[in-house]
Amino acid sequence: MSLSVSQHILDALTDVAMPRLGGEPDPVDHLTVAGFDIPVFRCGGLVIGSGAAGLRAAVEMKRRAVDVAIISQSAWGGTSACSGSDKQTLHTANTKDQGDNFKAMAAAIRAGGAMDEDTAYVEAVGSVRAMASLQYLGLPLPQDDLGGTLRYQTDHDEVGRATSCGPRTSRLMVKVLAEEALRLGIPFYNHTTAAKVLTEGQGDHARVVGVLTIRPKASSKANPYGLALFQCAALVFAAGGPGELYRDSVFPNGCFGTLGLALETGLELVNITESQFGIGTRREGFPWNLSGTYVQVIPHIFSRDAAGNEHHFLANYYRTTQEMASNIFRKGYQWPFHASRMLDFQSSLVDLAIFRENQKGRQVFLDFNRNLLPSPGDAPFSLDRLDDDVAAYLSAAGAGQDLPIDRLRHMNPLAIELYKRYKVDITAAPLEFAVNNQHMNGGIAVDIWGRTNIAGIYAVGEAAGTHGATRPGGSALNAGQVFGTRVAEHVAASGHAAKPSDQDASAQALVAVKDIKAVLKADSPQTIRGVRADIQARMSDHAGILCTATDVAQAHVEAQQLNTAIRRHGISFARTSEVGRVLQWQQMALASEAVLSALDFYISQGGGSRGARAICDPEGASLPEARTGPLPETRFRPERTEDMQTQILVQLDGTKMVIRTRPNRQFDENATSVFERDWPAWLTGGIYDLGDADGPPA
Repeated sequence: MSLSVSQHILDALTDVAMPRLGGEPDPVDHLTVAGFDIPVFRCGGLVIGSGAAGLRAAVEMKRRAVDVAIISQSAWGGTSACSGSDKQTLHTANTKDQGDNFKAMAAAIRAGGAMDEDTAYVEAVGSVRAMASLQYLGLPLPQDDLGGTLRYQTDHDEVGRATSCGPRTSRLMVKVLAEEALRLGIPFYNHTTAAKVLTEGQGDHARVVGVLTIRPKASSKANPYGLALFQCAALVFAAGGPGELYRDSVFPNGCFGTLGLALETGLELVNITESQFGIGTRREGFPWNLSGTYVQVIPHIFSRDAAGNEHHFLANYYRTTQEMASNIFRKGYQWPFHASRMLDFQSSLVDLAIFRENQKGRQVFLDFNRNLLPSPGDAPFSLDRLDDDVAAYLSAAGAGQDLPIDRLRHMNPLAIELYKRYKVDITAAPLEFAVNNQHMNGGIAVDIWGRTNIAGIYAVGEAAGTHGATRPGGSALNAGQVFGTRVAEHVAASGHAAKPSDQDASAQALVAVKDIKAVLKADSPQTIRGVRADIQARMSDHAGILCTATDVAQAHVEAQQLNTAIRRHGISFARTSEVGRVLQWQQMALASEAVLSALDFYISQGGGSRGARAICDPEGASLPEARTGPLPETRFRPERTEDMQTQILVQLDGTKMVIRTRPNRQFDENATSVFERDWPAWLTGGIYDLGDADGPPA
């Protein structure tokens, strides 16, 4: 049976038009600071970022009578709208052929270690409401005829909790949430970049009072940088991950995230040693992860050298055609690189082989118009010669067509349509790809309500460090929806953000303006282009999927030296329109140093390979092998069990990155609730743990 889906359905799921923004409220005041005439906007709660997580937080706050506004560097230009995920991982108790339970889902979410048990349970329980509310808003999650959600297996989850609206799942999430935000009348300030967070008080008594932003439309002779002040009593970091941190990245261009901004604010970061890397098309064209059916149809993979010669390089790594084909298929649901899967001829040997080809200066391609070429001396590729799990999957999917492109057209025609929208026709030509950085699993440290270590500041989505070393594919989208809702509940319960903030923030604004001017130096030898090249080359070449203690330690020193130079000389700019980019690269330099500080600490303490990275060590106990023999340069340390039980935290103290560790928070899965005993905590707001700092105002 062939899959027949009309073109207009394919178009609707691929060309997802985003809503038009309405008008922006005018500033309520102006403030003269250090010679700048700065417009002032006031709100109760402010969300930085317009992706799926930030929109969820804003919508839920508005529903709870919080006076909320959104600022965004570029509306609908972030990861969840432009690249993002093709799947949402959710509780599947409503499927007719397989049940689920929250404990099992929480165990799967935290299975990679370095994750708090209570956070995993919160994400599992909250997934039901996340899915139902998205469906209520119009997200077309697929169902069977009895109303059960269709789902499939994804990476790091053997149950099959993933579901999908097609390759634009996360963009569709942004669309329905954005429409709801606009319907609710939430003020939305576009082309507005957070530059400095303003706080009052010190240490445990610190509290947010506002954000100084760069807003080009506010630019004038009296305000050449376009500074604008947003005063607020609650602030939500929701601007995604540090996409510009790596040269080899699947993030859309211009995704800076806010880790550097968070460090400057005094927030703690956690698990920033943990990222995800995997195969995808390069950001110079159309960045997209090549998971799922892109590899499950088993296309031919080859490289091309500078002279134009093709190389069937995977044949040097796998012993048989069947083994090679089956592991290419498994990249569909084992998409992220994982050190342990380089062993025993498993699927991450594919990533390693591709990475090594690129290191030779060769381009690597997927060819959907050819079946995989055989291993030397072995029989040709055949769908009749595949590992049992692979053969069973393709048989159940009815994917017995002769060529990969025909299998892809049958299993997932949207995969073809997506690239066509960006002038790439994979039915006619091979597709270049590489191993890229895709997601930051760490981020700003938060508790079970999304609170940071500074009162009034929260973090959700990829900005928050709620993930551990690994996570099920698609669960990051779920985490953003769950914690977006919980943050809104907590902000509303605190009572601080019910009306616009009227606090005087002029003193804090003065300090922030002076800090900004200290970075902007027209005659600095440090340029935006130079800082960018320095950071991205160092991270991609020394903190990618293969790391060594020596390389990381040296990279750490060089990152410190870059920040010292920036503090001394600033960063130059040619036009005032570049001011925002200067500040973002200054903050990215801090984020890079923080990541390398934590990674250097982890490795120097004997940390082993987990999640995104193999810690290569000539004394390591794990040695990957290829068909041609052992690969001694990739010998690595295995992960230590004790490291799975702890997390690494980083905080900027002056000019120094301070590192500490803490054990994962535990959760008693056998604890039971008692209605009569526990209901009062709900009625009185006791569940929100409101202390003096974030309790209702007097």
